[in-house]
Amino acid sequence: MLIVASGCSVKKFAINKLGDSLANSGTTYTADDDPELVGQALPFSLKLVEGLLAESPRHRGLLLAAASGFTEYAYAYVQQDADVLEAEDYAKATLLRARARRLYLRARDYGIRGLEARHQGFADAIRRDPHAAVTSAAISDVPLLYWTAAAWASAISLSRESPDVLADQPIAEALIDRALALDPDFDAGAIHGFLIAYEPARQGVAGDALARSRSHFDRQVALTHGQLASPFLALAETVSVQTQNRAEFEALIKRALDVDPDARTEWRLQNLIAQRRAKWLLSRADDLFAK
Repeated sequence: MLIVASGCSVKKFAINKLGDSLANSGTTYTADDDPELVGQALPFSLKLVEGLLAESPRHRGLLLAAASGFTEYAYAYVQQDADVLEAEDYAKATLLRARARRLYLRARDYGIRGLEARHQGFADAIRRDPHAAVTSAAISDVPLLYWTAAAWASAISLSRESPDVLADQPIAEALIDRALALDPDFDAGAIHGFLIAYEPARQGVAGDALARSRSHFDRQVALTHGQLASPFLALAETVSVQTQNRAEFEALIKRALDVDPDARTEWRLQNLIAQRRAKWLLSRADDLFAK
């Protein structure tokens, strides 16, 4: 019995060490200059993470890797493909959006598990009273708060026919607002980047939503020194289109395209994917703006 117990402990230790390594893989993917290669490799990596989680289900690093990885994959390689395909093949675009929604919900569930691993009862508490539940979260929880909110909000945006998911909007807001309160400049302003696009979707909040979006945009651009393309895209898609300001839209897209992907290698892949979307958006300007 002692030999068996010792063997199980060694296996668990080895799995956790591998999990630590995978969860802290750094710029293996983010610095890559080939988005298609990364897109083909990510499913294997994500399934590997899930396999390790089956053996070590409370490993917070792996849970964070799953929450962030499935969210990023769903957005960059499923939802964006759906957007591009919609004009020529609406049925296929609809199927892709349904798949993206499922991936976002999977990411959300991993994020909740990560928060539950440190805060017992969090999964139930967040549904009973979101704003009270998140008060237990500390600054070390910010990555999980952010990715869980991003996944949940993304799933909500694709769930117009699912009232049960739409009703979860206050939960996603509680998560991201707690992250903002704890560490507003987390990950070079990632929370601000999220809120550029999200502010207009808030319900029952006083003030000018588009002004809040611009404020978050200004902060993320300052934090990234203008070397990240995504905030320019977010403001163009969210504010410029809504206000029908084509000149601003085109200027923002140009700024996104002018970003040098090699200037910050840790953002190279993110910038290349954003610039691919920027070119597509520019090609659709006539459809987005009234003549």
